[in-house]
Amino acid sequence: MSDIVDIGIQQSGIEYAVPEKMQESTMEDLCLFLSDQDARKLQRSYQKNSNGNYELKKQDQETLQELESIVGMPLAVLFSMTKEADKDLEQIKALLGSNQMTKDQILAGEEQAKQQMGEMSESIISQKARLMVRKEYEALGYQMQDYQNRYMLRTGAKMLTMTVIMTLASIVAGLFAARVSAKVGRDLRGSVFKKVVAFSNSEMEQFSTASLITRSTNDIQQVQMVVVLLLRMIMYAPIIGIGGVIKVSGTRTGMGWIIGVAVGSIILLVGVLMSVSMPRFKKMQTLVDRLNLVSREILTGVSVIRAFSREKFEEKRFEGASRDLMKTQLFTSRVMSMMMPAMMLIMNCVTVLIVWFGAKGVDLGNLQVGDMMAFITYTMQIVMAFLMITMISVMLPRAGVAANRIEEVIQASETILDPKHPQDDKKEDWSGEVAFEDVSFHYPQAAEDALSHISFTARPGQTTAIIGSTGCGKSTLLNLILRFFDVTGGRITIDGVDIRQMSQKKLRHLVGYVPQKGVLFSGSIASNIQFAGNVSEKQMVEAAEIAQAKEFISEKEEGYQSPISQGGANVSGGQKQRISIARAIAKNPKVYLFDDSFSALDYKTDVALRKALQEKTRNAAVIIVAQRISTILYADQIIVLEDGRISGIGTHKELMDTCETYQEIARSQLSEQELKNQGGAD
Repeated sequence: MSDIVDIGIQQSGIEYAVPEKMQESTMEDLCLFLSDQDARKLQRSYQKNSNGNYELKKQDQETLQELESIVGMPLAVLFSMTKEADKDLEQIKALLGSNQMTKDQILAGEEQAKQQMGEMSESIISQKARLMVRKEYEALGYQMQDYQNRYMLRTGAKMLTMTVIMTLASIVAGLFAARVSAKVGRDLRGSVFKKVVAFSNSEMEQFSTASLITRSTNDIQQVQMVVVLLLRMIMYAPIIGIGGVIKVSGTRTGMGWIIGVAVGSIILLVGVLMSVSMPRFKKMQTLVDRLNLVSREILTGVSVIRAFSREKFEEKRFEGASRDLMKTQLFTSRVMSMMMPAMMLIMNCVTVLIVWFGAKGVDLGNLQVGDMMAFITYTMQIVMAFLMITMISVMLPRAGVAANRIEEVIQASETILDPKHPQDDKKEDWSGEVAFEDVSFHYPQAAEDALSHISFTARPGQTTAIIGSTGCGKSTLLNLILRFFDVTGGRITIDGVDIRQMSQKKLRHLVGYVPQKGVLFSGSIASNIQFAGNVSEKQMVEAAEIAQAKEFISEKEEGYQSPISQGGANVSGGQKQRISIARAIAKNPKVYLFDDSFSALDYKTDVALRKALQEKTRNAAVIIVAQRISTILYADQIIVLEDGRISGIGTHKELMDTCETYQEIARSQLSEQELKNQGGAD
């Protein structure tokens, strides 16, 4: 910009006050006003052509600037001479030839004239020197309009090339940023998911499900978005900022302090806004968690909400969570919306300062118009660089909070870990005998034990049933076998090996688990039954038949390929439970764990399933948690739990004779006739 205005327009495209060509007489005249050393240097920089004129040899920029400083004053002197300049020059030559005047006197006169010009000396000398160069070119027959156009086209081509390069660089930077941010998002999601899957129930209770979903989606999106902008802006902003500083320092305008004021104002503004908004950004993520939690609860329990006509109440609860989030978002948005107007105010004030002080410089002759325009351009470039960085700073607080929340999950300490040297490495023949040896357990931060001094053995080929009142610890006992929690006292063994000394993969490979609430995954019936992997179609069909699921599957048009929606919402509770049981059977484990898994089955289906299951599990240990005595009447051993302790172990008949707690349960569920038929009446 500066070159186009100052050189291309004002100076007719003459870039240096060093003639590319000059007449022999002009060379002689210049040498009159130079010291012998400078005259020799000037003459060595030129060579004579066939026309007797001098042509400038190819020189680098540094040499040209040096030559300009040498010939600037002599060219200005020649331009200032009157029409009688030839007589004046002849007189000077005569005086030099007769030793009446020396070169030192001429040089001293030049210096004195320079001092009389004062602070404007360099500007005046440069302008007059270029005018002399133009006059010399015209004397040599140059078409100055063509010369000027060539310079403008050459400089414009450079600007266009730089613009194209900047555009390409911006495209490449955008592509690079998009790829990197996508990979960062993918890796973060993978890390969080891998960590969450490895969590025990203790860690799952530390982070709510709604919070983990938010951290895996919204928080990672925030980080990914900022990574894109960081890579695009941070790669781009310093380049244009540093480039602007370098260019500004070359303009010699004396207005560098304006840039300092602008940058300082921006930093102060950003600091104030960040200090106000940062606490609210932290609160915002917590409120997003809260909104997700409320939404999840309402959507999951929508049937119950309708049944109890609680729609209005839940609407108010959702509206409250949404309104709290809205208020916080509005506050942060309003604070951040002040940034752009404030930035524009700073930029406009900077422009006014530059024009004000630049105009004074132009008026005094210390500054050229092109330099002032260039200074405005470079200053805006520097300010824009800081503006880009501040745009990032708007998103950084929220992204910082999101990153901390993601890190909390990734850095969370796992309580259930594999041993360094598992004892199950070399063991291949497993029978599946499960033994509880004086096992006690209490939940983290709980005051009392959930289970106390539990001891029993579940042998292969036998069915061990666990019964007791609600909250006595039946499901907890199964969770300990799977190492969803670790015992706090005693130990649990499988075939004599402490499960804490086994790898979790091997432990769970030996166990087939059916949870209290049947869990199905989106896909098909086949994909759910074959969930354990390495399950053939024959094994799948056999498992479905044992679980009494074959009948309702065959009634479906697509059979085993019938779709299952998320959570099994498109099948009944009994069907869901039977598919879950089939999934465990298809795994063909050494230990079966049924956590009240027959509660949704009718009596006929229950009897048929247990009969088929008995044949399938004759070489495996079966542990059943049950609420109904009818489900466990024929179990090989029944363990009665009361307040986390064993109050009786034995068969149905033995417990009816010895265990008062079991007798109470039996009387509450069985009629007198059923009790007599079982031979267990008092």
